[in-house]
Amino acid sequence: MNAIKKRILAGETITAAWSEIGSPDNAEAMAMNGWPVIVIDGEHGIGGIEEAVHVARAVEAAGGEVVMRVPDGSETTLKRVLDRGIRSLIVPQVNTPEYARAIAEFCTYPSRGRRGYAAPILRASRYGARADYAANAHEELLLMVQIEHHEAVDNLAAIAAVPGIDVLFVGPNDLAASIGKMERMLEPEPQALLKRIEDGAAAAGKPLGTIVGAGRNFADLARLGYRFIIGPNDVSLIVNGARQAAAERDTQLGSVTGQTAVSRY
Repeated sequence: MNAIKKRILAGETITAAWSEIGSPDNAEAMAMNGWPVIVIDGEHGIGGIEEAVHVARAVEAAGGEVVMRVPDGSETTLKRVLDRGIRSLIVPQVNTPEYARAIAEFCTYPSRGRRGYAAPILRASRYGARADYAANAHEELLLMVQIEHHEAVDNLAAIAAVPGIDVLFVGPNDLAASIGKMERMLEPEPQALLKRIEDGAAAAGKPLGTIVGAGRNFADLARLGYRFIIGPNDVSLIVNGARQAAAERDTQLGSVTGQTAVSRY
């Protein structure tokens, strides 16, 4: 079984980092240094499916696991990502049970769903070396749907009840934006929506995932029962590291030159 799926369903909390740049080297470096689960961002990040496969190869070679947030929940997108061997997916903007059901069907072979068959030639089956791939693919699939709109909150119980949906993944920023509160997640109305999601997921017995932020860190989210938590991304790690290094350099050289921003032109 998918190791991430197995651990989440067993009640463990999994943490991860984003790959936004789409660089296999960056993702490999993160996987080798404390972040063995890497989430490839196909919605907002750089690159397409083939770039994601290169990232996956690098992370897997480093002993890690990948998840991909796909750009959309279309049949073609989901089929291509799964065929290329990425088996843990986050699908954005899932607001209705009908859409959730279609996504689950696109991701599973008949008779469970309607995923197109080409198993013997796929990276997912090790190019045919795994003769049992199609029969067991549903067990290896980890399917998370993003709850990030007030309509999805209204439909939460029905979405959670769709067979094949494993995790409800909260997108707090778009959730707030859906009620006119973009970048105001800490205000009472977005917080009330979050509480409804958390209560609804608990009632449905469905694990939750989300990102660090909106005033809550890893520990806060774990205490609230979130089982898949994404933290830093490669862009912020590079930018924050660069800013810190630049500040240290300017402080050091400023003591010699009397200037406070010696690197600016």
